[in-house]
Amino acid sequence: MPVRTLTIWLIALLACAAPAAAQKRIALSFDDVPRGRGAFLTPDERTDRLIAALKRARVRQAVFYVNPGRLADPDGVNGEAHVAAYVAAGHVIADHSFSHLHLNATSTDAYLADIDRSQAWLKGRPGYRPWFRFPFLDEGGKDKAKRDAVRAGLKARGLANGYVTVDGSDWNMEALTIAAVKAGKTIDRAALKAFYVETLVGAANFYDDLARRTLGRSPAHVILLHETDLAALYIVDLVKALRKDGWEIVTADEAYADPIAGIEPDVPSANGPRTELMAWEKGLPAPRWYKSDSVEEANRMFAERVLHEEVKQP
Repeated sequence: MPVRTLTIWLIALLACAAPAAAQKRIALSFDDVPRGRGAFLTPDERTDRLIAALKRARVRQAVFYVNPGRLADPDGVNGEAHVAAYVAAGHVIADHSFSHLHLNATSTDAYLADIDRSQAWLKGRPGYRPWFRFPFLDEGGKDKAKRDAVRAGLKARGLANGYVTVDGSDWNMEALTIAAVKAGKTIDRAALKAFYVETLVGAANFYDDLARRTLGRSPAHVILLHETDLAALYIVDLVKALRKDGWEIVTADEAYADPIAGIEPDVPSANGPRTELMAWEKGLPAPRWYKSDSVEEANRMFAERVLHEEVKQP
């Protein structure tokens, strides 16, 4: 065999032998459907633009976590049609509770009853998946008895934990944008897009590194996003940036088939991304959360980069 042919053959063989764990994979998930009015779009416009953007970004399947109790809100008008439109576009839906309760402030019985109300609306609908996402990622906090009781309640109902592994606190970016618009401040829209994209790509890489140090591999990740105007406007840019950074966008079905779906971390306070909780359980030192998950730090960066305001350091 000629030397050049042999070299090419060996390179191809080594490429095939590369561990699959080296590939960074991530699924998109959107909370709080239907979400309240944002800074720039009506709820109808937002749904239409988000569906079109996901198609343009070649995202085959994302998961939308629904709060059926919000369908009766003023901004929930047409919410059922929005949910159906996401499913018709190839995406799936799952449970985010009926009323978006905080488990820390709710009794176990009331919390499970609220889930039963959301299940009554969701089960049997096209695109439904038996996943439950804890509002605020609050799985009971420091109350281990409540945590375990709700975990048992989910299993009894045939529901799996719709955990996240990546969180960039996009909800806070949206809140800051809405507040700036209401205050009549000038928003640098190009800077806002860059801030949104860079923050979420940075969060993905931070939590992937945390997972690799915890598990010794990169799991299939699930990023926490919300049904916001920012997502509708910038999801194409986010997906493009993730792919450029080496990420493969996978379906929610694939992500939740990862072995970490069966892990239930036992930590002093059950609240946060699964990657953070697993790292805490293993004893990795803090900080185990991305910088934008610190509201104070995120607010400072937003003011400086998006509003071009001078912020005094403490």
